Amino acid sequence: MVLNYIWIAFFLIAFAVALVKLLFFGDMQVFTDIMNSTYDTARTGFEISLGLTGVLSLWLGVMKIGERGGMVELFSRAVAPLFSRLFPDIPRNHPASGSMLMNISANMLGLDNAATPFGLKAMQQLQEINPRKEQASNPMIMFMVLNASGLTLIPVTVMVYRAQMGAANPADVFIPIMIATFAATLVGVIAVCMRQGINIFQRAIMGFLLGMCGIITAITLLFRSMPQEQINIVSSLAANVILFSIICLFILKALRKKINIFEAFIDGAKDGFKTAVTIIPYLIAILVGIGVFRASGAMDFLMEGLRSLVAMTGIDTRWVDGMPTALMKPLSGSGARGMMIDTMKNLGADSFAGRLTGVLQGATDTTFYIVAVYYGAVNIKNSRYTVPYALLADFAGIVTAIFTAYLFFG
Repeated sequence: MVLNYIWIAFFLIAFAVALVKLLFFGDMQVFTDIMNSTYDTARTGFEISLGLTGVLSLWLGVMKIGERGGMVELFSRAVAPLFSRLFPDIPRNHPASGSMLMNISANMLGLDNAATPFGLKAMQQLQEINPRKEQASNPMIMFMVLNASGLTLIPVTVMVYRAQMGAANPADVFIPIMIATFAATLVGVIAVCMRQGINIFQRAIMGFLLGMCGIITAITLLFRSMPQEQINIVSSLAANVILFSIICLFILKALRKKINIFEAFIDGAKDGFKTAVTIIPYLIAILVGIGVFRASGAMDFLMEGLRSLVAMTGIDTRWVDGMPTALMKPLSGSGARGMMIDTMKNLGADSFAGRLTGVLQGATDTTFYIVAVYYGAVNIKNSRYTVPYALLADFAGIVTAIFTAYLFFG
């Protein structure tokens, strides 16, 4: 329901802004740009879905091997103490717990291509135990907010882009990103727990939160002492070793149980193909809405208005230069990346705005994309309070990113 209103708002705001530009500023191109954006984003949505087909087929095939071999069940048991409290509506040792763990782990390692198939598999398993098939369940909402908060331990992508844009020390945003993304996750989890009546002071939940603090601190201290080139090598190696080791463990466990591994992979790959086809209309819908909003110039009006309001208060306005990236990130990952690169190109990779956009890019995830794809894959039409709470986590990440940028970069 929330997505419905947001989608409508994209079009109505875009139309109003375009009409003003045409009537009062004589912009004869604005409606042409809007219509061109609908074609371009619709094609992009299809191409993304088409590109996901192979990746989904691969990883859902691997997941089917793990499921039949019993490895996913082992993962479920490992996280049972935590997940039984964060997701009390999921039966104990349900395979969805293992799939969610795989998804969250892949996200933390920056392995987006692996995270999406695991997440879609988790959503399918959660839908099986969902009593109201068209409405998001409590476990689905918690899972979506965890994804939208964008918890990442190794933000290699942002550092690589900073290196390409000529930053003197591309890794100087590493610690601020770690702080900001953890703040987003912390706020998101606590907010959903409060809404769902979950006691956050339970030992398992507090252990998880404190454990994450410890992991982030340890990784921060480790990478802080490394040069940029070594960070890229070590982080990429660690992520890929972990991922390939998981695949091999799945195969070995299936061999031990005498499962037909090839047949299991094929069955899972078929599910991946069906899932990729299912999400096409949902993905096209959300991307077209975003494209119309951008092409109309509504984003530009929003930024100028924000800058004027901030200036009236006497507060430093430098952080406003990073807001296009912050506001675009929940809507489009590639759009936010383009905003970040554009800011670094025009203002400098080592400028305050250039560094801030890097922190903002790594602080949160593409909320609307995630909600549209994951809920679309299982035909959820009523997202309940998913989007507001996911955006609350994004807001926490954005605010923390701004404060840490001032703290670290002045």
